[in-house]
Amino acid sequence: MKVLPGESYPLGAVFDGSGTNFSLFSKIAEKVYLCLFDGKNREERIELPEVTGYRWHGYFPEVKPGQRYGYRVHGPWDPPSGHLCNPAKLLLDPYAKAIDGQVRWDEALFPCRAGGCPQIPCMKDSAPFMPRCIVYHSDFDWRGETRPRRQWHETVIYETHVKGFTALNPGIPRKIRGTYAGLAHPAAIDHLKRLGVTAVELMPVHQFIHDWRLVQMGLTNYWGYNSIGYFAPHNEYASDSSPGGGVAEFKEMVKTLHGEGIEVILDVVYNHTAEGNHLGPMLSFKGIDNAYYYRLQGDKRYYLDYTGTGNSLNMNPPHVLKLVMDSLRYWVQEMHVDGFRFDLAATLARELHEVDRLSTFFDIIHQDPVISRVKLIAEPWDLGEGGYQVGNFPALWTEWNGKYRDCIRDYWRGEEQTMGEFARRFTGSSDLYKDDSRRPHASINFITAHDGFTLEDLVSYNEKHNEANGEGNRDGENHNRSWNCGVEGPTSDPEILRLRARQKRNFLATLFLSQGVPMLSGGDEIGRTQKGNNNAYCQDNKISWYDWKKADGELLEFTSRLIQFRDAHPVFHRRNWFQDQPIHGSGVFDIAWFTLEGQQMDENDWGKGHVKSLGIFLNGSTIPNPNPRGEPVTDESFFLMLNGHSKQRIFRLPGPAWGSVWVKEFDTTSGWSEKEETSLAETMLELGPRSMILLRRKS
Repeated sequence: MKVLPGESYPLGAVFDGSGTNFSLFSKIAEKVYLCLFDGKNREERIELPEVTGYRWHGYFPEVKPGQRYGYRVHGPWDPPSGHLCNPAKLLLDPYAKAIDGQVRWDEALFPCRAGGCPQIPCMKDSAPFMPRCIVYHSDFDWRGETRPRRQWHETVIYETHVKGFTALNPGIPRKIRGTYAGLAHPAAIDHLKRLGVTAVELMPVHQFIHDWRLVQMGLTNYWGYNSIGYFAPHNEYASDSSPGGGVAEFKEMVKTLHGEGIEVILDVVYNHTAEGNHLGPMLSFKGIDNAYYYRLQGDKRYYLDYTGTGNSLNMNPPHVLKLVMDSLRYWVQEMHVDGFRFDLAATLARELHEVDRLSTFFDIIHQDPVISRVKLIAEPWDLGEGGYQVGNFPALWTEWNGKYRDCIRDYWRGEEQTMGEFARRFTGSSDLYKDDSRRPHASINFITAHDGFTLEDLVSYNEKHNEANGEGNRDGENHNRSWNCGVEGPTSDPEILRLRARQKRNFLATLFLSQGVPMLSGGDEIGRTQKGNNNAYCQDNKISWYDWKKADGELLEFTSRLIQFRDAHPVFHRRNWFQDQPIHGSGVFDIAWFTLEGQQMDENDWGKGHVKSLGIFLNGSTIPNPNPRGEPVTDESFFLMLNGHSKQRIFRLPGPAWGSVWVKEFDTTSGWSEKEETSLAETMLELGPRSMILLRRKS
């Protein structure tokens, strides 16, 4: 096949309308062969003729879109130095825009033979067992698309899984269930619109593999936190099986969601790859330049592991940073996504062993004209020493607020905590985000997420039940801050069922009335259960899929009204903090805190420690920031009463200076009020056990 020198930039396979330029970075390579595969899987190897700045490249006039390919890299095999080059291994292009097929597990995929000497390479050809990269050229028509560009304070996130959300949905045709096309189907869109969410946060859609261990157990890596292709949409989620068909299908999904005003945020895994530890497979980076791409220990045969997955991507060298930034820009500019949630983001900030909140990675993000303008969400922890970094990420970043989750769970299950802690979390966690110029939206508030119990299970189980994962129930978090309401698991006891329903409403109401950005874990709105499994990462089955036939219609209606109510009332999603003084100080007019006796709380009340009942006044006429058109933002005022006790409490409404007549919006004991129920100032109201009531000031 004819080959010309070509260009070193850009990396990857780029079709220019006539032929394809290939470029691969490797600092350690001595020779690089491009491997082309025909329709019968016959391989042709062509040495790339040029190297420029460690980029091996060549231009192939005869190669067109749809061509399947991979690489073989010749270079040193020296495990003690971290070098693992082996031309017997077919390697995926880190810049591949589409990938065809899945890994078929065989010992040929591993650096050394099982039980063999770790210094001797396995020379069995891995090509028969490897996926193929696809030369992809986009001609997608984005005309008519308008990106929603939602303001952060108006955002409501719905975390979901492409397959889990659609696999059992009876309104979606069977042939597209579990796919990008399924998520774009009117039945899926209708549910999202009914809820009123403004963004879907998709669990990993970068091309990933299913771990050998899981496959041997008859399981899969359902969650997808096992990336191997940072530019390619995962091909198992595509209903279009043509080479690269998933790329266009993904774009069509994004275009459709944008047309309904819904943004698309991707959960991305740049902290590690699917190649695992020193015993893991050689699929791409290991064989291209192992010591460059990964963090290695002093004995370079072994990996530093801050992620619990066997390896950590090395974010210090420039070409690794470039890989990540190129990937992020590609998904924004070419695939039109609206933001990213970074899995184990503290790993990305590590320079040597310490977490550096102003590391090179964040510096580059801040100066990038594309990435700095999209939504950036950090999971602000990893598994290494000092890895818990909630509140420590720089400006522009929002964070999953684990302290919010823990506080709200503890409050409603009856654990002792100061009300000051609850008040800080309810008002946006200014103690975490205010000092570095961030606003309340920096706090991504959540009660549950994919990792852990569902909301249904949070109120139904005291202990995890992960037996289906095949690890003897040893995996998953042991301290869940859950409460089963008196019986472990399913029950027919009507009193316990009523308590569980009330607790779910308490959690949801707290979430959507708190300052910050609420994130709803997909399926919680319909009572989805994983039967007590709090680590269903390997359960690609009915344990994880949404059971639409058993959807809790009352819970869905309550949740939908909550989200729409929040959207209609800016006092619950303010752009800026409450007044710049202690949240329990005197003289605060935009928010005030009350005792059961209807008196404004003072320092002595806050210092009493374990207080489980209080009232919160939210003043809708003191919102300081105008809307985007410069118009003043005004709202009605509200009074929220919370009772975290196991027994009912009698609450006296504040005096007429705070409101003369109040109208009940909802009570988590009975739900939304369907007729106007009014109460006068200083009226005595009963709060049921573990419940809340929201009142609106009428006059």
